[in-house]
Amino acid sequence: MNEYDIILRPIITEKSTLVKDTGNQYVFEVARSANKIEIRKAVEKLFKVKVMDVHVSNMEGKKKRLGRYAGKRSDWKKAVVKLSPKDKITIFEGA
Repeated sequence: MNEYDIILRPIITEKSTLVKDTGNQYVFEVARSANKIEIRKAVEKLFKVKVMDVHVSNMEGKKKRLGRYAGKRSDWKKAVVKLSPKDKITIFEGA
């Protein structure tokens, strides 16, 4: 897997923006098969920053209904990446 297969998209929510401002942490949706080491290397290579710490959690998809039909959204994996104090990822700055 290359870096683009590991890092799927940034998560931009109120909580992730608050974490970014207070702790220099960025939140990404990552591949379900990716581990912390692969996520660290992918972020360092894609954004040219120094990663201090990676926290990973498996998110369960929500249960949804439409009339009598019940279904479930896909499960996914979230990674919270903490950068060194001098580094910054610029794609989050416009959000």
